[in-house]
Amino acid sequence: MSDEHQNDRNNPYKHVHPYMVECAAEAARVARGVEAGQLSAPTHCPRWDVRAMVNHWVLYTSHGLEHRALRKPLPEELTTRDFTADPDWARAYADQLDRAVAAWDDPAVWEGEVDLGGGTMPAADIAGMIVKEMAVHGWDVATATGQEIRFSEGAARLVLDVVETHAELYREYDGFADPVSMPEGASVFERALALSGRDPRIARTSLPR
Repeated sequence: MSDEHQNDRNNPYKHVHPYMVECAAEAARVARGVEAGQLSAPTHCPRWDVRAMVNHWVLYTSHGLEHRALRKPLPEELTTRDFTADPDWARAYADQLDRAVAAWDDPAVWEGEVDLGGGTMPAADIAGMIVKEMAVHGWDVATATGQEIRFSEGAARLVLDVVETHAELYREYDGFADPVSMPEGASVFERALALSGRDPRIARTSLPR
């Protein structure tokens, strides 16, 4: 690995922000592909239909992402809002993603800690975890609505790194199920999904009805 590339990996702004841009664009594309009649469809996450998944996805990966950059708490009104009640929610999500990504387009924002209410976490760690949310919940929504989601090898590697680092923390709060075994030759993103408790081999037709 060249010194320049290693320096980029050690600089969260240079290493992670481009993948934040990529994953946000892909999340917005998947959101545009969700049809109104699919919002009541099941997902791979027990107790969550597409509407619940989308509301969680929109809240934390766009509004939450911007508020973390600005070091501001999420207003309670946002945490209880049904974003899908707006027929144009996908466009609103894309617009909010643009604002959130722009808020992180400053190296200074990646420095220091973010107050989470019950503690703090390095800003760079928070950013990586939210990019992971964009990708993994993007897969949840895409799979439940008959779509595909695609990421570059670099973005997939970032998601896998975040999952490997924080998997046990997510399981502690029931954010991940037990890991799923994958065959040799699984892609980087498939390995990230499997470690998060998702089986990328399950087709939409096998979802519970």
